Amino acid sequence: VQLQACGGGLVQPGGSMRLSCAASRSISSFIMGWYRQAPGKERELVARIAPGGSTDYVDSVKGRFSISRDKAQRTSYLQMNGLKPEDTAVYYCNVGRGYQNYWGQGTLVTVSS
Repeated sequence: VQLQACGGGLVQPGGSMRLSCAASRSISSFIMGWYRQAPGKERELVARIAPGGSTDYVDSVKGRFSISRDKAQRTSYLQMNGLKPEDTAVYYCNVGRGYQNYWGQGTLVTVSS
């Protein structure tokens, strides 16, 4: 499975941005997730969505970020609202199922005035 992430860039604090991650084939039975890695920090899980639609979020983004997947089960989205400077990081999309684990190339999100 190949993943193509899009949507990063520069945004002002309080702004919004949507990231997308397109898979090369249907991944309906995979968990789709978004991770991020800030400079000098470890990569962390931001949000994930199970095949059935249940979602999990890291506490720091709850109420601000929303993860979804399209009906064709090939694209995941991360809608980010109320962005803060501490959200600045390289964001990576991920899909996983059992021992299968695939990563996108990462997209930089910079939150700054």
